[in-house]
Amino acid sequence: MYKGTETYHINSVETIEVFYNIRTDLDKLKYAIHINKIIQDVTEENQNCYKILQLFLNTLYVISETQKDLDFILSVFKMRLLCILGFVPNIQKCVNCGENENLVTFSIKDDGMKCEACSKQDKSCIAMNQSTQSAIKYCVTAPAKKLFSFSLKEEALEEFKLITKLYFNQKLEKEYKIENLF
Repeated sequence: MYKGTETYHINSVETIEVFYNIRTDLDKLKYAIHINKIIQDVTEENQNCYKILQLFLNTLYVISETQKDLDFILSVFKMRLLCILGFVPNIQKCVNCGENENLVTFSIKDDGMKCEACSKQDKSCIAMNQSTQSAIKYCVTAPAKKLFSFSLKEEALEEFKLITKLYFNQKLEKEYKIENLF
């Protein structure tokens, strides 16, 4: 790759991974395209995006090579992307009073978890069980290569998807919807 007068030019490339299974499954393709659109919105040319590239490639790999729920993969991707972009939610203590125990809701407005008492005063709070809380904490703190190495039961997955979707849309000030390919 070399720099021209205004843009970069590529002499040659060598394929490392083609993510073949994404090409053979329309649902996987739809999610991969959606994730690509998000990345195009949050990155700029000549910006150091190593962590975002690593997240993107790991996400594509999980989509291609596993049978994990695609909404789960998308939610984990969104939560981690927000952390990379600087929107790390407060996961250690109540964002209002600082209590470490009894964190039962996630406040979209205040960017983090709240205890039961403080959540009664915030209409943007979403109730979550212990599994959902653990999933959010894991997405924020896990090593990049182990990011997708957990699973959630249906109830916790629904809470996690809702929290991630609302938090992501609020922080990026845009609602992202998956478009149908058919």
